[in-house]
Amino acid sequence: MKTKLHERSLVLLKPDAVQRGLIGEIISRFEKKGLKITAMRMVWPTNEMAKRHYDQPESAMMTLGNRTLESFAKEGKKHWTDDPMAIARQIQEWLVGYLSAGPIVAMVIEGAHAIAHVRKIRGGVNPLNADMGTITADLTIDSYFIADESQRAVRNLVHASGNVEEAENEIKIWFGEKDIFDYDLAIEKILYSKDWEAK
Repeated sequence: MKTKLHERSLVLLKPDAVQRGLIGEIISRFEKKGLKITAMRMVWPTNEMAKRHYDQPESAMMTLGNRTLESFAKEGKKHWTDDPMAIARQIQEWLVGYLSAGPIVAMVIEGAHAIAHVRKIRGGVNPLNADMGTITADLTIDSYFIADESQRAVRNLVHASGNVEEAENEIKIWFGEKDIFDYDLAIEKILYSKDWEAK
């Protein structure tokens, strides 16, 4: 059962989530919300797959670099460079190394407003500033500052698509359309259907 507001989101449980035995804990948070997993697989990404996943247009790279500079300035810290594109390229290189470091769990999660709900459950990408009750706040203690000092990507357990277009592009990297199942969950009648109400 779908509404006009149904969306798909790509979710990746990154190598640190797998290595720390958090797969079940993380998946249960999405399922408890009422979101549906329509595709799932475990894969050890190659560098090429990780590069495809993190391939961004120049405008997105500039946003990433500027956001990093703003984050450092807000904390009164100086970054090693003021060049947002150099920062973004370095982060992208670290992210590729991080994602291809070990097995991951890739999933397509579906539901009404799925992208917003998944990102709220995941929390902010910087665990230090993530809201309590989210995956990144509750399950990891890393931060941009620790990661930058260690010259690596921040270990934040979960990737979640940022918008519908991004989700569509990312899903194609990890799944074929035949890998994504269209089925109903019993809970969907309770969540979405007027028929469930008293007559």
